[in-house]
Amino acid sequence: MVDSRGIKLDEAIIEIRAGAGGEEAALFVADLYRMYSKYAVLQGWRQDVLDSRASELGGYKEIVLELQGNGAFSKMQYEGGVHRVQRIPKTEKQGRVHTSTASVAVLPKPQEAQIKMNPVDIRVEVCKATGPGGQNVNKRMTAVRVIHLPTGLTVECHTERNLQQNKESAIGLLAAKILEKQEMEQLGALDEKRRAQIGWAKRAEKVRTYNFPQDRLTDHRVKKSFHNLEGIMDGKLDKLVETLNQSL
Repeated sequence: MVDSRGIKLDEAIIEIRAGAGGEEAALFVADLYRMYSKYAVLQGWRQDVLDSRASELGGYKEIVLELQGNGAFSKMQYEGGVHRVQRIPKTEKQGRVHTSTASVAVLPKPQEAQIKMNPVDIRVEVCKATGPGGQNVNKRMTAVRVIHLPTGLTVECHTERNLQQNKESAIGLLAAKILEKQEMEQLGALDEKRRAQIGWAKRAEKVRTYNFPQDRLTDHRVKKSFHNLEGIMDGKLDKLVETLNQSL
């Protein structure tokens, strides 16, 4: 399914990155990843991790997830922005509540006709995979780094043991990043009032707070709060997603 902009409504790429908060922010990234992963299971979507960088305590400095299934992008499109968590971290010994952040970017996967990449503009580098995957992954030259020379955009994929699969995933992710860059440049050319109406500053805007001591999630864009954080973190996002799609 494709909308009037050529965006595939059934495919989405989700990037989650640790922000302020050090190791606790990385643990929050892992929590957000599990939340979206469990939501994808409940929706019957296919999911693939395209890239990840683990932290020392089991979190992620960054993780990139591709979702495919009925309405994946249309349902996930309003998750983009800065997510803030308030809770007592596992690393806290004195019981104090800390505030940490993670940024989420939701990238539409473009159609091939939207992004035409000249082969001479792309440099593909192959190296040994790192991170999760065990010794078999790390011994083989399966990781792929793709660089788009005109823009300087770089992506890496190493989650598959097959070199060709990693290359295809990396090129797909690169196309999504190029499309986002083009859209942000177009948005930047508009006046401030028009940009505010469109509301596409999605990487920098604080959109949501997860307050664990008060068992409350607050979405600041719609000024509404939702309780039962445990259920929400287990992927029960239907009510939240429905509210955002009706209000934004």
